[in-house]
Amino acid sequence: MKPAYWDDAVRALARADPVLRRLVRRHPGIHLKRRSDPFTTLARAIVGQQISVKAADAIWKRFVAAAGVAPQRTFPRLAPENVAAIDHAALRTCGLSQRKAEYLRDLAVHFASGRLDPRLWKKLDDEALIAALVDVKGIGRWTAEMFLIFHELRPDILPVADLGLQKAIAMHYRKGKACTPRTMVALAEPWRPWRSVATWYLWRSLDPVPVEY
Repeated sequence: MKPAYWDDAVRALARADPVLRRLVRRHPGIHLKRRSDPFTTLARAIVGQQISVKAADAIWKRFVAAAGVAPQRTFPRLAPENVAAIDHAALRTCGLSQRKAEYLRDLAVHFASGRLDPRLWKKLDDEALIAALVDVKGIGRWTAEMFLIFHELRPDILPVADLGLQKAIAMHYRKGKACTPRTMVALAEPWRPWRSVATWYLWRSLDPVPVEY
């Protein structure tokens, strides 16, 4: 489903920024979509870190099967308790590195124990939720920010470490010249409180097919 704020955000950004106005017109009728539950979304992000999409898909299918879920669905729902019960050797057999196997076990324990409780997240501001997420091994700030944008549908995230956003800002606003995070924040000030939406349209200028998490 389309986020409730999406249409208002698009109108505001189109009024505020000529670049975004062009991108909105170029990419009509598409928007952010949430695809799975919090645990599964974060587990998929960990599996996909620093490897190709093809390799990540193959490992993900084996991991889903090891968790006791039929792998025919692209976005299954995994139970943290089931993942926590998978022994380390079985995780490694899926094709996961030693470190990623540890990360997935730690993520599962955080959810199963209630240390990460999605029911409480609506009460947390963006920075507080990012802090809670990066407490998990294998989740850095970038992964947390992607989760806030794509799963939590938070409207005002600006992931300054994202290479795609850096490239798009350089291309559209700086004649190809790279910029510092501080410059990115200053440039994005007129996009508040819809910086996630602005980021999403800038990504579309590089790849018109939306990424799904």
